[in-house]
Amino acid sequence: MAIVRHPEVRAKRASKDERPRRRSKSASPLSKISRLGTSRRAPRGAGKKQTLDPVTLEVIRNALPAIANEMAADLQRTSYNMMIYEVRDFCTSLVNTKGELVSQNVGGVSHFVADLGVIVTDAMKRYGADGFKEGDVIITNHQAVAGQHLNNIVIYMPYFHRGKLLMFVMVRAHWIDVGGMSTGFGAGPSVADPWLEGLQLDQLKIYEGGRLNETLYRVLKDNIRFPESSLGDMKSQMAACRLALRRLSELFDKYGSNTILAAIERIFDETERKCRNVVQKLEDGVYEAASFIDHDGVKRDERVPIHAKVTIDRGSMTIDLSGCSGERKAAINSRTYAAARVAYKALTGPLEPVNEGSFRALNVIIPEGNVMMARYPAPMAGWSVIVPTVVDTIVKALARAMTDRVPAGHHGLLGGSIVFFGLHPKSKRRFVVQSIEGGGWGGRPAEDGESATVSVCQGDVRNASIEGIELKCPVVVERRALRTDSGGAGKHRGGLGLDTSVRNLVEGRWNFDHPRREHCPPWGLWGGKPGTHGDFLLRLPGENDFRSMEAPHYPVPVQSEVIVRTGGGGGWGDPLDREPALVRDDVIEELVSGGVAEEVYGVVLRDDLTLDEAETERRRNALRSTAKREEIDGSRRRKP
Repeated sequence: MAIVRHPEVRAKRASKDERPRRRSKSASPLSKISRLGTSRRAPRGAGKKQTLDPVTLEVIRNALPAIANEMAADLQRTSYNMMIYEVRDFCTSLVNTKGELVSQNVGGVSHFVADLGVIVTDAMKRYGADGFKEGDVIITNHQAVAGQHLNNIVIYMPYFHRGKLLMFVMVRAHWIDVGGMSTGFGAGPSVADPWLEGLQLDQLKIYEGGRLNETLYRVLKDNIRFPESSLGDMKSQMAACRLALRRLSELFDKYGSNTILAAIERIFDETERKCRNVVQKLEDGVYEAASFIDHDGVKRDERVPIHAKVTIDRGSMTIDLSGCSGERKAAINSRTYAAARVAYKALTGPLEPVNEGSFRALNVIIPEGNVMMARYPAPMAGWSVIVPTVVDTIVKALARAMTDRVPAGHHGLLGGSIVFFGLHPKSKRRFVVQSIEGGGWGGRPAEDGESATVSVCQGDVRNASIEGIELKCPVVVERRALRTDSGGAGKHRGGLGLDTSVRNLVEGRWNFDHPRREHCPPWGLWGGKPGTHGDFLLRLPGENDFRSMEAPHYPVPVQSEVIVRTGGGGGWGDPLDREPALVRDDVIEELVSGGVAEEVYGVVLRDDLTLDEAETERRRNALRSTAKREEIDGSRRRKP
């Protein structure tokens, strides 16, 4: 059984340290990468001690995330792949040699961070502390450790201060292709094993001591459909890491390693304390919730169960996912603590910077062989299908304990993905259209859910601009619009999903990765109605109607039309308690149809869309009476 248990950490007294001389800020080219990541000059005032005063602590507290944020800006400005520079499907971070997260960029993909620490601990076991040197660049995506689809490539470098290995600078980013069937967002759930999916890179040094591994570089170049893009992204990831090494050197040279390491421990302790304080306010007990996805893409007549048990005990939280499905033959497996960590962070400190202290009061239980802790070589190409719904289920379990904070269910999909690829008629080069279309979030205790927003797992990921898509690829985006009535009805309405209509101007292939939430749509809370599920619709030339699709790499002719449809969020509270004026506004804005306004919300509007207050009161009273009778009849039927 894979169990993570972080013991309580007592606040440590701040240590003292030396104040060394600041080194140069000048950048080094790739050929001089071996020079980066360490301080070479003797510190000024060697032997003098420095206390960790509050001002220094705050400077370091803000400097560490600032480094990760600057890495993100560097990556975004230099990458080749729209998924990085526009959609922002990446994260940048600093991780110490124990695999503890020191900092992450603001808005970085949430579920990426959960599995960076295990990559470091695995590397330390393989290479040992003495197995790294300045100028090393490691590339990895192997599912035995990383536990995600192979497109998520991690590039990282060691940081040394005065010859001692202290931490690693890391970038995980989505490549548009890693060979096999990986083009786009991955190979999908029907891929039987990782060898079919694409290249597996297991903690390999693409640079060792500053020298390029030419053989490995050629292997990558020869086995990727878009080598210019993917290898360009690799160099961008390396550039971001080199920038971080420079910034760390400046920081460590100024304050010294003892001061910074003591500050990091203090930051961890204080972050842990803040999270514990939130959980401490909850009533001790065991809270459970269940959901499912319709099928795994292979066994289409079998649901994939999801179950979360959350135990609150004096400020500590245990999330037990043992009740989730076992690992599947379909490629929806993963090997990750992401769902538990994302849910915990969202509940305890969503606006606070994330670091290892954010999770010290969290215990996670996931048995080996679980769909969330699958054993290699279980296929993981479609790993993201299930994760957001697991997060939602964990949050749902705590609805009774946190009635003032827990929202209804959201669309629960890592984006309604637009993926179309083919050969550009003018350049004669391969192209890939990629975007992530957001959906609706659940209604909240005090307000409506957000519309057209990416999932809880995706940080600041955004959809690609229509102008950018059409400028670079031979497609036309006919429409991107909110779906009327897609948000679940409630006192606070669920957010709306999107309909994005795309027409391809050349023949090519579409990826249709179905959300599989038709029978378990985003749920409502406290009387709220569920949101609608998403879909992919295709209409070929000469056809009159669209049809639902689910298939990877599906070939289509010129002038085919596709609608990428995302789900809406569930409603919070009884729809009959929603202010009639708000329902009227929704109808005017075409967020809710007139029929749903009357039949579900009990709001009657005249032809000129003014509110008929008397008819509205009568209609609502009638709907309440009907609901009461149905509740009584249902209770009678349940009695033996």
